[in-house]
Amino acid sequence: MQRRTLLKMFGALPLAAAVSRAFAAESGVSEAFYRNAIVIDGQAGLDAENYGKVHAVLLPNEIADIKRSGMTALSVTIGQVGNVPNSLAATLDAIGQVNALIDANPAVLMHALSAADIRQAKREGKLALVYNFQDTFVIGPELERLDIFRGLGVRIVQLTYNKRNLSGDGSLERANAGISDLGRATIDKIEALDLLLDLSHGGQRTIAEAIAYAKRPMLISHTGCRALHENPRNVGDAELKAMADKGGVMGVYFMPFLTANGKPTRRDVIDHLEHAVKVCGEDHVSIGTDGGLGALVIDDKARENQRKFFEDRKAKGIAAPGEAADVFNLVMDYNDATRFKLLADDLARAGWKDARIEKVLGANLLRIYAEAWRG
Repeated sequence: MQRRTLLKMFGALPLAAAVSRAFAAESGVSEAFYRNAIVIDGQAGLDAENYGKVHAVLLPNEIADIKRSGMTALSVTIGQVGNVPNSLAATLDAIGQVNALIDANPAVLMHALSAADIRQAKREGKLALVYNFQDTFVIGPELERLDIFRGLGVRIVQLTYNKRNLSGDGSLERANAGISDLGRATIDKIEALDLLLDLSHGGQRTIAEAIAYAKRPMLISHTGCRALHENPRNVGDAELKAMADKGGVMGVYFMPFLTANGKPTRRDVIDHLEHAVKVCGEDHVSIGTDGGLGALVIDDKARENQRKFFEDRKAKGIAAPGEAADVFNLVMDYNDATRFKLLADDLARAGWKDARIEKVLGANLLRIYAEAWRG
């Protein structure tokens, strides 16, 4: 799993003091509204101190953060990204470790294989985990591996990561060569297995060509709007509209790529959401934070972890513009387990109606999950 998935983010921090008068003026959504909403992070990590241990029991403060968050489901990455050796073994090991975490915490966690499972998690007050891939390097030309991983519970498959693989070019590949014949065959297989195609991290042509080729709706689960900030990890309006026209859903992330200074605020998140709604329509926008569930404590240990994380990504050639040793992958205003409630409040204060907020919080993702997985 990704480093940010395993960060120890528990122990909430206060919100940043600089809150605009517009946000401070009103109270936000009601507690009842948020309590009843299906809330899904379309790309996230579950933080657990005991992750990977034989008895991976969640700690009391970790369980408390899950409950405080109001989250219904998280889509979590299983395995490796980038063209790395031993990716098959690492991916199988990661699936086993997350399975163990769920098995050790049956009162809190469950594995979602269908949209019905997510609805069940909501009824039972549990957190559902959706397994995703962020790269098809582990698949390559051996498309039958998709059958195997579907059997192991993977439900979302991202075509490329930041660099080129055999399916196509990622967002950092300068050639911007689009998808390959194998990429088209991979999309065919994904759709035939009722898996959900994700085009996050793709190069511009990869995304455009994959959308044009796909027969079914797709995700761009965690990205930003390139019209607001020119960054290869963000997606242009033409591709966003084409995705929406095919019934797809995009998710806005809480990442430094939202703004030129690498320190996005709550206002930047809302600007990207509002632009996405303008381009795609409110039925095609969601949230995929690309972060952990709890709050990241910014201390010397966290700074050292970020430095090592960035240097490793830079050495592998997968660090995107905007990443840096001293830039944390978060929106400080939402650095709390209750970030989705805080965002919902801010959207209400910005004039959004409850129905639109509910769609972006999770209803749009639940719909496309049900369509792709046929249940």
